[in-house]
Amino acid sequence: MCGLAGLLRPHADLDREHLLAIAASMGEAIRHRGPDDDGVWTDAAAGIALAHRRLSILDLSPLGHQPMASADERYVIAYNGEVYNFAELRDELLELGHAFRGHSDTEVLLAAIVQWGVRDAIARCNGMFAIALWDTREQALWLVRDRVGKKPLYYGWAGDTLVFGSELKALWRHPQFDNGVDRNALALLLRYDYVPSPYAIHVDTFKLMPGALLRLDAATVARGAAAHDPARDQQRYWHAGERMAAAIERPFEGDLDAAESRLDDLLRDAVGLRMVADVPVGVFLSGGTDSSVVTALMQALSPTPVQSFTIGFEGSHHDEAPLALQVARHLGTTHTELYVSGADALAVVPRLPAMFDEPFADASQVPTALVCKLARGLVTVALSGDGGDELFFGYKRYERALRNLKLLQRVPAPMRRWLARHSLQSVARGRGEASRAGGFAAFAAEMGARGIGDVYRNRIVRWRFPEAAVPGAVLPPTLYDQAEPLQGLGTPADAMMLADYSVYLPDDLLCKVDRASMAVGLEARAPLLDTHIAEFAWSLPLAYKRGDGGSKHLLKRVLKRYLPDAMVDRGKRGFGAPVSQWLRGDLRDWADALLDRQRLRDEGYFDADLVHGLWRAFLDGEKRWHTHLWNVLMFQAWHEHWRGQRDAAGEAIGLSSSGEGGL
Repeated sequence: MCGLAGLLRPHADLDREHLLAIAASMGEAIRHRGPDDDGVWTDAAAGIALAHRRLSILDLSPLGHQPMASADERYVIAYNGEVYNFAELRDELLELGHAFRGHSDTEVLLAAIVQWGVRDAIARCNGMFAIALWDTREQALWLVRDRVGKKPLYYGWAGDTLVFGSELKALWRHPQFDNGVDRNALALLLRYDYVPSPYAIHVDTFKLMPGALLRLDAATVARGAAAHDPARDQQRYWHAGERMAAAIERPFEGDLDAAESRLDDLLRDAVGLRMVADVPVGVFLSGGTDSSVVTALMQALSPTPVQSFTIGFEGSHHDEAPLALQVARHLGTTHTELYVSGADALAVVPRLPAMFDEPFADASQVPTALVCKLARGLVTVALSGDGGDELFFGYKRYERALRNLKLLQRVPAPMRRWLARHSLQSVARGRGEASRAGGFAAFAAEMGARGIGDVYRNRIVRWRFPEAAVPGAVLPPTLYDQAEPLQGLGTPADAMMLADYSVYLPDDLLCKVDRASMAVGLEARAPLLDTHIAEFAWSLPLAYKRGDGGSKHLLKRVLKRYLPDAMVDRGKRGFGAPVSQWLRGDLRDWADALLDRQRLRDEGYFDADLVHGLWRAFLDGEKRWHTHLWNVLMFQAWHEHWRGQRDAAGEAIGLSSSGEGGL
């Protein structure tokens, strides 16, 4: 696991030393992602520079150093991630005449690209990765991201230069990166708690979509951000919606017993591949179904006790540590748990803007950061249970959305239209967020739904109408805005799981784990997100997932091969944080300062009266506004951090941001 950064200028007007200095600074900004080694490669005549930070996992020798050139010297790569099937690819390439100096997956990936070309080689890779690849023959840069979006990759324009990197921190280091806040992206943050791909918080800046690749050369860079359309220019080599549709049209034909055996085999393969490392490997264990099944398979495949890690919360009714301890004892893992107080958790909050260098408001980032720090004390790689909910019908909100869809379909069409108009009038009067408080307003807002996509979106959004809070914003579309995300194929449940798999999973859950783990130099791997498991899950009938025992029926059947029924059939407690309690208690002064009405007016991003009014209503006892306020606070804290970083960079090159200059 590593970090990458770089730049491509449309004109070869900088000497090698200048390019090296900029790229090295961009790489240094993300040294936490790769504390073991660093490297920079440039070609001044082409205006290209690649930087790399290495966290050594496979081939700890210098033979794994990056940026790395292919044997024929056509390609140079800076690569973040793991290709889990590299041994299989290596054997195939050896038969085709390739030779290898070391045993890193980077060298295998380069040989695969030489042999099959970029697109076909990537299609053969089973793994998590973000790649920057320079083709010296065609003078072209390829940016590539793994199928599900496990590893991040940002890119954008700093003046006339293309800049890219694993985190925005790297882009900030370029002396011309003075890109302000994109108000449309800010509105997305208020709606979802994160900024969905391909959007990013800065103007002229983007995320590469999961399963996408992007080819850029001097001519495309010279045309600038205004000519770039990520929906057109990012090419998908793998598309979750298309793959789910294909799986639905070719459904699994076996019975439930056959499906259980098949899933067990797939899980064993996926877990086994992700246990391969030249460093210690452990597992996050919460005691829930997903992490328990990963831990059980790890222990079944390991000749020695595996290291498992759990965070417990003092005085919390959401504490899962006792459940995790029961699972660990039954499986025989070497278990480490750490109980933290509210003060311990709150100490993480000031560090969040630096850890998540794009504003991010999923409050479970706090316990995630704590468990990653705990694990890093003993291992360098940790497996997680991410993906089980999105693939096996794991969220309670799925049931609620299906219930609401049935109710909606029972209301006569004329009544639905009247209620929908009433809801729109409420929005026009500035009371659109009242639908979050329940009652008639919530019922009326539901009536405008065109299909399961709209019904489900109403279950997951924070601000229903964030444009009202961000003057001048126009809300960009996401998959959640489609009435039928699966275009009518499959069931409404399939459509909801596709939307979460395509948006919520990469841009919230995987982003959270990536930043929290890489902040401490820990690699996190997610076996349930193996492509073979995903496509198998999509081929299953809903009854195999939503059985008599509730959600994740098939996954629980597999888990019962390793754990007693009583440890499997228990409710989900979640992995959250008591935000409302924090804002009324220890974080009140911090929040008061960030939500000060005059400060909000001076900064100009939010409707100060609306946001400050919600803060006062919350303090006066209205309970439902803490989630609305938390994502505003996360932006405010991030903006303060970003402004400080920008001022420091400006001083280094003789500039100042005292006039805000687009921010």
